[in-house]
Amino acid sequence: MTTKSRVTALAACALLAVTACGTTSENSQPGGQQPGAAPECNKDGKFTIGMSQANKAEPYRERMDDDIAKAAAAVPQFTVNFADAQQDNSKQVEQVENFLTQQIDLLIISPNEATPLTAVVKKAYDQKIPVLVLDRKVDGDAYTSFIGADNVDIGRQAGQYVAEALLPSGGKLMEIRGLAGSTPAKERSEGFKQGIQGKNIEVVASGDGDWLRDKGQQQADALLKANPDVSVIYSHNDPMAEGAYIAAQNAGRTGVKIVGIDGLPIESGGLKAVEAGRLAATFLYPTGGKEAIDAAKKILLECQQVPKQQVLQTERVTKDNAAQVYARLNQG
Repeated sequence: MTTKSRVTALAACALLAVTACGTTSENSQPGGQQPGAAPECNKDGKFTIGMSQANKAEPYRERMDDDIAKAAAAVPQFTVNFADAQQDNSKQVEQVENFLTQQIDLLIISPNEATPLTAVVKKAYDQKIPVLVLDRKVDGDAYTSFIGADNVDIGRQAGQYVAEALLPSGGKLMEIRGLAGSTPAKERSEGFKQGIQGKNIEVVASGDGDWLRDKGQQQADALLKANPDVSVIYSHNDPMAEGAYIAAQNAGRTGVKIVGIDGLPIESGGLKAVEAGRLAATFLYPTGGKEAIDAAKKILLECQQVPKQQVLQTERVTKDNAAQVYARLNQG
């Protein structure tokens, strides 16, 4: 290259620096934003949020969608589009892809299972779309914020309750687990084992109820027949616990005590089941719906960052406080 042509090339490179010669619009981000940050925020803007729900067969997930819809209704700048994956990982991936094609401004997702949904969540995050992961986690940290309770701690508290109140002298129990690939199922089991460690309590049987009442009943029915000396059932959620209660009643095992998780403040929820005596206890597991919309407001309207982890608080509910907790959570 001649000296004259080299000078000409350098001049052209200087003129086109934002789109050529190393720094392109694909590699740079407006305002120096990182992946997962909103490209623009504006308190007077209009924003579309995609909500990808693992399924709506669980009352907990219906309540989560309701909480999101209710909170978003108070924000005129927001439109929320909901999708139900029906416990199908491939379908949930496809639905998130559709949201990206529709150019949503923010994604809220409660993954059916962690690993199969990780790549598409990262894809959204890498496209500068803020991603709020709700209740169930994905692998890695390619998201804007995780909002949910500490499932290990909830499981630990459930184990401690069983050890202190139901089996103070030790004994045998069985466990009805949630969907195997979902992080709450793994964490609630791990925490429970910590809670009963050293207490002469043995988990003699376990089965996967996939978070569903009917499947929880089927698992409990089979496990109770095979384990006549079980006196406690630990269920990873209240619907499966209610299914286990029916199985115990049908088997004439009326003395079996059952512990669940969720504590939904609805007529068919765990709080009423505890109040009625069908469950010995449950532990509150907030849906995070309101908190997700609060986070979306901060990101899209207020130009604020949100914490990478937002841990929601739990509470033990027994017959002594079930009515009071139900009334408190339904105020307003």
